[in-house]
Order: sequence, then structure tokens, then C-alpha cells
Amino acid sequence: MAKIIPTLVKRGHRLAQSETQRQILRDLPLRPFGEATTMEGNHSLRANGIDVLQINIGKRCNLTCQHCHVDAGPGRKEVMTREVLEACLRFLAESDIPTLDITGGAPEMHPYFREAVERADALGRSIIDRCNLTITLLPNYAYLPAFLADHHVEVIASLPSYAHRQTDAQRGDGVFEQSILALQRFNELGYGKEGTGLRLNLVTNPAGAYLPGNQQSLEADWKRQLKRRYNIEFNHLYTITNMPIGRYLDYLISSGNLETYMEKLVNAFNPAAADGVMCRYTLSVGWDGRLYDCDFNQMLDMELGPQLPQSIFDAELETLRRRVIQIDQHCYGCTAGAGSSCGGTTA
Repeated sequence: MAKIIPTLVKRGHRLAQSETQRQILRDLPLRPFGEATTMEGNHSLRANGIDVLQINIGKRCNLTCQHCHVDAGPGRKEVMTREVLEACLRFLAESDIPTLDITGGAPEMHPYFREAVERADALGRSIIDRCNLTITLLPNYAYLPAFLADHHVEVIASLPSYAHRQTDAQRGDGVFEQSILALQRFNELGYGKEGTGLRLNLVTNPAGAYLPGNQQSLEADWKRQLKRRYNIEFNHLYTITNMPIGRYLDYLISSGNLETYMEKLVNAFNPAAADGVMCRYTLSVGWDGRLYDCDFNQMLDMELGPQLPQSIFDAELETLRRRVIQIDQHCYGCTAGAGSSCGGTTA
């Protein structure tokens, strides 16, 4: 381990190969995640149904955030084809899955984003847009806030901090100011306001190699600070643990924090958090149509288990509802402390 990591960093290796990332975590002298769940009586982690169909419709993004587990950015070429998107919408229409969760990259940059929202809305499904906020200030995407409001789309927006310096350090110079302007625009349309039904939730993750603070306490502080400083309102704050994959894994290695951080995650393993992890109720679809248990497994190319459909073109709802979840060492990120998922804490 001590010989491998410096070599990868010295060569500027982005750790883009998923198996390399997984092997780096396995090589650490830590208890395998499977043993942790077995000790708590969970011999296999299973799905409890499918409440959310989450589709990653592309890795192209207008930002290049340091903590991004997707490695998204302006230069990424991966974009979901119309054929795959049609299969996703068809699967949604033929199922009773209540929620479509659209993510990326910046999902709004997909050429058929508007159509996907309109068609899911016509099906009567709840829709989530995972938005980086700054995209709405670009001329070609200025329509987004009003469009999302018209279709009652829930906006889940990433904002590392209510402080200027920390946000720009993670996401790039000027991003904080742009994010504030975008949030104010959403507020003007009724997002985050009581009684409007337009939900605006924020997501924050730690800047360093440590676990998030208490979500409830942080939410109260964030609401107080954003209201006082910028007259901004929102519904909920979700705290998410940084997953040791993608660019964040690069950071952990280059800063010498990988083993210490993983030890924190392992020592904080919480079986109650494991009961509520997102893979238990989510089916994740990659930009190319491949199926995964969650967005993190997708980034590591950990497809569904054997004997299960591997593509949205072959997806069968009943077969997938109670599937065994594919696990590895990165799963400690979702089960540490109060837990972590796309909807914040799990325990």
C-alpha cells in the first residue's frame, strides 16, 4: 500500500479505473464491510422495494468540484442517449415507482432534460432535480427555475457552506456568489417558502477528512445564517459523508489522510444507519443504461449481482425489488455515525 499510492499520485493518476479505487480501499488493514454487517445479523444487505428511480443522465457539468465522486466536468463526454432515456421513462411508466431522481453531472445540460421532466410530471410522479445552482445563471439555462416551479420539481442543491471561502475552495472562484443569486431567484418563485409546495433542499458535505456534524443542529444554524445574511429560505439541509471514491479519494491519498479517514468510518459503523441506506429503496441507472444499487456503486462500476438484469432494457420490477445489494469497503461511508444518503442522514 505504501508503495502503490505515492506512485499513482506522482504520475498524476486520476484513479479513474474503478477497480483500482476499490482495490486501494481493500488493501487497507481494516475489517471488510461484509463482516461488519454479518456481525449485526445482516447476512446480506437487501433492497426493501424501489421507491426511487435515480438516473444519471450524463457526467458533463459546468463545474469541476474538488469533492465530486462522479469526476464530472465540462470535458466529460458521457451523455445518456435518447434510446436509454426512453427505456428509463418506459420502465417508470410501467411501474408504481413514485419518484424520478435526475442527477449528473449537471443534469440540466442534457439535451432532453426538459422532456424527461415533462413526461415524468405527466405520469404523476414526483421529480427531483439535483442542481448545482450555478447552471441556472448561464444564459441557455436561465429558464430553469420557472420551468422547475411549473412542474413542481423538488430541487436538491449542493452548497458546501454558507461561508464564501469554503464554498469557493471546494467548487471554484465565484461559485458562492452565483449560488446565492440562484437561491434568491428560487425563493422569488416560492421555492423554500411555507405553503407553496415547492421544495428546496440544500446538501452540504465536510471540507476535510472528517464526518459531518449533527444534521438537525446544522440545519437550524444554516437557516438562521442564510436568512440573516441573504434573506434566503429553504426546507431542509442534508448532511452527506464524503465517499472515499473519485476526486475525494485523490484528495485523501495526496493529503495522507486515507487510512485515518477510513478508520474513522469503520469505527463509526452504525447498524441502524445501514437499515436506512439509499440502496434499500433506490434503483440507479447509469448514463449508458446499466443498472446499479446506488450512485456510488455506479461510479465504481459495481453492477447488480449475478442472475439480475444488468440493463434498463431488461429491467423487471419484481426481480429487482428484493435484490441483494452489492457491497464493498466504500459502503462504510453511508453507514458511519448517523448515516448518509442522497436524502441526508439515515439513522
